Amino acid sequence: MPWETPTLREVRSLVRDNIRSSLPGADATVPNSVLRVLSDSQGALCHLTLQYIDWLALQLLPDTAEHEWLDRHGDIWLTNADGSTGRKVATLAEGEVYLTGIGGTVVPIGTRLVSANVEYETTDEVVLNANAPTPVTVRALDPGAVGNLLPGATIAVVTTVLGLDSQATVVYLDGGTDEESDDDLRIRVLERIRQPPMGGAEHDYVRWAKAVPGVTRAWAAVEMGIGTITVRFLMDVLRADDDGWPQPQDIEAVKNYIDKMRPVTVKDCFVVAPIKQFIDITILDVSPDDDATKAEIEKNIRDMLFAKASPGATIYAAWISYAIMSAPSVVSFNLITTDDYVMQSPGHMAVLGTILYEETPEPPP
Repeated sequence: MPWETPTLREVRSLVRDNIRSSLPGADATVPNSVLRVLSDSQGALCHLTLQYIDWLALQLLPDTAEHEWLDRHGDIWLTNADGSTGRKVATLAEGEVYLTGIGGTVVPIGTRLVSANVEYETTDEVVLNANAPTPVTVRALDPGAVGNLLPGATIAVVTTVLGLDSQATVVYLDGGTDEESDDDLRIRVLERIRQPPMGGAEHDYVRWAKAVPGVTRAWAAVEMGIGTITVRFLMDVLRADDDGWPQPQDIEAVKNYIDKMRPVTVKDCFVVAPIKQFIDITILDVSPDDDATKAEIEKNIRDMLFAKASPGATIYAAWISYAIMSAPSVVSFNLITTDDYVMQSPGHMAVLGTILYEETPEPPP
C-alpha cells in the first residue's frame, strides 16, 4: 500500500489514544481540558511534520521533484555541451543583417539595434558598400527564443552613426533557445539514471545529442553498417515552424560535440536530420462537423505522433483511430485510411500531412 499522510483529525485521535494508554485514568477527550489542549497541539505539530516529510520524499527522487530540487538532481547527473551542469540555460540568437547608408561609412563593432524589446549588437566592424547592402554579423543581448527573427524582418538601428540608415534587414537571426523546461530536464535525468554511460552505446549518442541547446529528441542506430552510428535529432521548440527539423548549423553543432565525446574506434558517425514522410489522413462523416472538433482531432494526432513517431517507426492506423476517438468533442467518425504507415527507410519519420474530411454522398433518388 502506498504511504498516505494521515489527516489532522486522525493524528489528533492517535495522540489522544496514546495519552489514554500511557496515563491510566487520563482522558484527553474532555473538551477544554488541559490534556485535550496539549494533545491537540501536539497532534497539530506531528501532522505538520508528517506533511513536510511527505513533501520531502517527493523531492528526493527526480521523477517527482519540483523545480528547485529538480535542478539539484540535474546538477548531479548531467553535463551539457557547453560544459555546464544540469538545466540547459537560455542561449543568445545570432545571425546576420544587411546595413545600408552612405558608401564608405564605418560602422563600429557594438553598434546597437533593437526589435520590439530585444536588443542586438554587431560583432564586427564593417564599411558600408556604396551600391549594395552590407552584411554584418549580430547577436542578441537578451537570451531566449524571443531573439529569433524571420528573414526579411526589419530591425531599428539605435546607435547613431553618421551615414548609416536607421533600419536594417534581417538575413537570418536564430539559435536563441529558452531555458530548458522541467519536463525535458526530468526526462534527461531519468535517462541518465536508467541508462548509465557505456563508453559509446547507442543511448550515449542520444544523451550527447540532447546535451546541445535546443535539442529535444534524438535517436541513434546502426544504419550504415557495422562500425558506424547514425544520430538523428529534432528541435521541437526552436524549429517549431518546420516540425522541429534542424537546420544545417544545428546539425553541425551537434556533430561537433558528438565528435568530441565519441570513442575514436567508431569508423564513421553520421549526424543528420530524419527524413520527412508525410502521412495524409481521410476521415468520413465526423460528428460534429465543426472547426473546433477538427482542431481537437489535429491536436490529438500531432500529440500521438510526438509520442510514437521516430525514424523508421511504423505508424499504425489503430493509433490514429484512437487519437481521433479521444478528441473530447468527437461523437462518431469513420476512418477511411485504415492502412498502417510504413516508413520508406530507417531514416524516414512520420509527419502529419493533410487531414481530409469527407461526407457520405446522398443516395440517388
